[in-house]
Order: sequence, then C-alpha cells, then structure tokens
Amino acid sequence: MAPIRTLLSGLLGAAALLIPVHPSTAAEDGRTVEYRGLRLTVPGDWRVVDLDRNPGACLRLDLPTLYLGHAGTQTECTGRAVRSRADTLHLEPLDGAPQRADIPTVRVEVPGGIPEPQSESNEVRYALRRSGVMATLAYGTTPDAVRGLLAGARTADSAAPGAPGAPGAPGAPADPASAVAGPKPVRAQAPFTGAGFDACTAPTQRAMDGWRAASPFGAVGIYIGGRARACAQPRLTAGWVRRQAEAGWHLMPLWVGPQPWNDPATGLSADPSQANQEGMEAAEGAVTVARSLGLTEGTVLYNDLENYTDRTTWDPPVVAYLTAWTVRLHELGYRAGAYVAASSGAKALSAHHDQAPEAMPDVLWVAVWNGRASVSDADTGLPARTHQWAGRRRAHQYRGDHDDTHDGVTLNIDSSWIDIDPAAAGGPARGRPLFS
Repeated sequence: MAPIRTLLSGLLGAAALLIPVHPSTAAEDGRTVEYRGLRLTVPGDWRVVDLDRNPGACLRLDLPTLYLGHAGTQTECTGRAVRSRADTLHLEPLDGAPQRADIPTVRVEVPGGIPEPQSESNEVRYALRRSGVMATLAYGTTPDAVRGLLAGARTADSAAPGAPGAPGAPGAPADPASAVAGPKPVRAQAPFTGAGFDACTAPTQRAMDGWRAASPFGAVGIYIGGRARACAQPRLTAGWVRRQAEAGWHLMPLWVGPQPWNDPATGLSADPSQANQEGMEAAEGAVTVARSLGLTEGTVLYNDLENYTDRTTWDPPVVAYLTAWTVRLHELGYRAGAYVAASSGAKALSAHHDQAPEAMPDVLWVAVWNGRASVSDADTGLPARTHQWAGRRRAHQYRGDHDDTHDGVTLNIDSSWIDIDPAAAGGPARGRPLFS
C-alpha cells in the first residue's frame, strides 16, 4: 500500500517459480497440464507455479499464472495495489482448502458447469466436487477467458464420485465450501495508539503470534478485497480474523477499489457522478466481505486509494468516490476510513472538508514516507492547527515497502503510526456525498 505502487519486485526471481508444466503430464509445447485428474490447456504466456515446491511463492494477481497446490507462507509477496489485473487460476485439493470469507465459493459437479462469477474483487472459487479440486479464478476486465479455460478442462475417470478422496466418498473430508452458520461478530478495533504494519497477504499464524510477542506493532492492515488488490488471500478466513482479535491486534481492513488512473479493470471513472456510484458499490462490496469475516458493525473499513499527480483531473472524482463510500458505509452501519497520499487524496479531502464534514471519512490514514512516527498536522500533510480529523482519528504511514524481522519471521511491510479511537470518530450517520 503506497502511492502509485505496483507489484514490481519478484520479476527477477520469477524464473525460480517457473516449473516444467506438470506435476503429472505435459505436452511438448508446455501448455497442457494435468492436475489431480483435471487436464486443461493454458496459454503459452502463462506461468505455472507449483506451490508445493515453492511454498514462499506469492499468489500474485498481476501476472497470468496457473498455481498448483495449497498456498504456503507467501513470504515473497510485495506490493499492495496493481494497475493491471491478469487472468490467474489456482487449483488445490478440496481437502484442506481454507474456508475463505473474502470471495464467494460456488459448488459445482464438473468443470463444464462453471457459472458466471459475481464478485466485486474479480475473484471467485469453484469447489469441483467430482474432481476433489478447489479452483480459484481471478481476472482482469472480464472473467470469460479464465472461466472458459476451466470449463474446458477434461476430467479423468479417477475423479468420479466415490473415488478415494472425492467429496462424498466414504471417509472423505467434508467439503469446505459447504454452507455453515455465519461467523459470530468480532470486535477488532479497540482504541489504539502505537505502531502498525500492513502486508500484501495475511501473515501466517506463526508470524502473527511471533510478531505479537516480539515486535513493537499492535495493529495490522489487512486487504479484504477490491478490484485492484495485488495478492490473493488464501488465509483470510473468519477464524483468522477472530484469532488476531482475541490476541489483541487492532485490525485495519482495507478495500482496494478503483484507482485514479486509466485502466478498464482497475481505474476510477474521471466523471464525478460515475465515481460517486463506484464509491457506493465499493462500500457495499466491502461490507459484504466484512460481515463474512465476522467484523461487527461500527468497524472502520478503509478504502485504499493510491497517489496521483494530475489533481485537476482526479480531485473531483476522488472526493465524490470517497464521500459516497463514507455515506454508504454509514447507511450500512460501518465507519469509514480512507488511505490516501499526503500529496493528492489528503489535499483533495482537506480542501472540501468543510463543504460536507458529515460525508468525510471518519478516519484519515495518510501516506508520506518521511520516517516520522507521528500523526501531527505537518506529518500528515494537513493545514497547521486544523480541526480536520483531530482527536484520535488519524494514522500515518511513514515508511513503505521494507523487510522487517521479529521472532525469526521476516515480512515485507509498510509501517504506520496510528492514533485511533473508533468511538471518537463518531458513529454511522447519514450524510450527503459531494458531486452526487
């Protein structure tokens, strides 16, 4: 999460993740893959990453890739938002697939029955019951290509119902996509002043426990969805959220919606009226995921909106988008936060603050990498002695994209200083967005 940051690192190491196209069989052209009874053909420009052999590999959403196996530690993940999303497909055994709450999971019997996905984050999972495989699709502008790739997969006889390990067979594991009761609401945002961090993907429980005991951090930013999210979140379950809340972490859920750049998949509309609609849709998508994760009403949900330089073009739609985001979250019972750069989004919101203070985000999280752990007016780029977002309603990301190690666990993080009391930010209330 940083001004105009995309996933750039890892390209030099990508060759280490590329494997001969198997683990079962492959055509000479390296495009036909067989995995647990499924045989499918991938485009020639796709990477194929064996996660069993490369547990640290990042499930990146900006490079066309077929991922095979359960996700590992994802220690190679960097970046937070991407300008361009790619088509990706992740195949893993249904047995042991996590009960993800951030994207929808649909049960189907055979690959040919893949329905049209509906997802605000351009990601959806299909539990292929006859094959015993969980397939996670991520896509850029439309899902047609990757959906067609999966729908065209051929199923071997060994994956028929009743085969060993197939869902429904004697002794087979329960289908992780089966309907279960919704998670119990969890409060994960006690008042907090201190250091926090965010990482591209939710860290392992081993990392969270070790860092809770040995690091100076007490808050963690988690990317819960959005069309510009950079990394998949295979560990993001309601259980993961509850465990971190019970351990005392202050959670800061981030939605990476449309961005102030021109891209058909991840770009924000330059038309303020359309940006207003996109802000409402982003709020609805974020609340759907927050509820699936068990985050109770009143939780501050943050919209990650990256830096931009053309303020003449982007200030009006950015303000329209973030005020609509705020108003719709309030209507749905949640509080609103905005992650913005000091040189762009923060200035735009500040300039319009007094026109509609009730529609402004309740909490402002400002990125300016000056190395100062402070939420002062100067360090957040706000006017001197301002009343704007005063009184424990600010966070400051003061250092970006660096490795940090605690208790023997290294993560790539951004560091922030946080001074937030959600109650001080006010409760959900109705307002009117600007440029509506």
